[in-house]
Amino acid sequence: MMHLKIYNTESRKKEEVLPLDGKTIHMYTCGPTIYHYAHIGNFRTYVAEDLLRRSLKLLGYQVIQAMNITDIDDKTIKAAIVQKVSLHEYTRPYEEAFFEDLHSLNIEPVEYYPRATGYIEEMILIIQKLLELKIAYQGVDKSIYFSIAKFPSYGRLSHLCLDQLEAGASNRMSEDEYEKENIADFALWKAYDPEKERGIYWDSPFGPGRPGWHIECSAMAMKLLGSSIDIHAGGVDNMFPHHENEIAQSEAFSCSRFVKYWVHIEHLLIDHKKMSKSLGNFYTLRDLIAKGYEGRYIRYLLLQTHYRTQLNFTFRALEAARASLQRIDDFIARLKTLEMDLKVESTIEILKTAEEMFYIHLADDLNISAALAAVFELIRQVNTVCDEKRVSLSEAKKIFTFLQKIDTVLGCIFVEEECIPEDLQEALRLRQHARREKNWKLADNYRDKIQTRGYCIEDSPQGPRLKKMRTI
Repeated sequence: MMHLKIYNTESRKKEEVLPLDGKTIHMYTCGPTIYHYAHIGNFRTYVAEDLLRRSLKLLGYQVIQAMNITDIDDKTIKAAIVQKVSLHEYTRPYEEAFFEDLHSLNIEPVEYYPRATGYIEEMILIIQKLLELKIAYQGVDKSIYFSIAKFPSYGRLSHLCLDQLEAGASNRMSEDEYEKENIADFALWKAYDPEKERGIYWDSPFGPGRPGWHIECSAMAMKLLGSSIDIHAGGVDNMFPHHENEIAQSEAFSCSRFVKYWVHIEHLLIDHKKMSKSLGNFYTLRDLIAKGYEGRYIRYLLLQTHYRTQLNFTFRALEAARASLQRIDDFIARLKTLEMDLKVESTIEILKTAEEMFYIHLADDLNISAALAAVFELIRQVNTVCDEKRVSLSEAKKIFTFLQKIDTVLGCIFVEEECIPEDLQEALRLRQHARREKNWKLADNYRDKIQTRGYCIEDSPQGPRLKKMRTI
């Protein structure tokens, strides 16, 4: 087994990944806030996390992963109120769209997709203990805050000191800053505001309200994966304050180290500019697919740049991604046309070198650009030998097997026809009937059954249909 070395944001160095329990990597990745369709910047992060998951498995690790679904948030609540629907009714279509997009990008299904609304009880228990330990307190506005002064190592992930944090907080003071003991403290529980939240709240021992964003991830991660997990990954924009706050509240609660390895994915830019609706350069995955680009082309583009390097998206780069995959497609087609089983072995060393270099680069902090370079060098050299008619059928099969194996990581080379199980087709039919009857709970049960089996529901001109979230 070749061990993966990953750059740990907390230590600021590459470290060999060794599971805490000696056998299984427990990984938590920050998922979407389902107030709208996810944009391609979000999917740059999700594809990088998928690359991490797939690479761990290819290198011989076992993986158990949770990706949260944030359905409690300022944006989701505000939008539900504006549309005069329940939080559940507003968020669920965007959740379904998210899983459809995962399928389009061939992002492998993970073991758990917890929704924040399903873990309120766990959040309350954490907050109660923090109050008992006097690490949290109730402000004059009745909200519950975490006192960062009570957690001495606060700032160790982002490498900021308390003075810097307080200065930064004072520069972005809002109307509720005066409700707290320290302007840098963060909310664990937000007291109910009838004017703003209009009936959307949860009861708790400290009054009606809703959880803060940060406590949601801590509760879901610890409940599903344990108080100490191996890897926590997310976008670089989540490093501070979100991940910093997760560390503080989780470790203050459990008295255990929360995360061993922190992995952060850099931003995606559009023509070297930040993506923004006002600049007209804001794209969802659906926007690109509507322009005629297949999910595999988009996946390849999002995949090919190292996760710690900013990715500059352009349509020219997307066309280049299409051309790269076409080159691989043409190569595979050529291998399939070879008929002679020659007595020569002209590609053994070429294949051996490519395989060795692919694994070495992948294990070196997911250096995917170098790993892909090894693949294209293989293609170049084998094509040259093919031109000389010196590639045997048995060699071609070995090369084909190698490409299949590495595609368990790349996830964008081979496309297979799918056969939908009959019981899932029936579950889809029953779900549609439940939705027409407005039996949302039953409809969700059928949807969860479908997704648990690795399928998503996709709209088509002929109506909803099932598509497999493909794992090669």
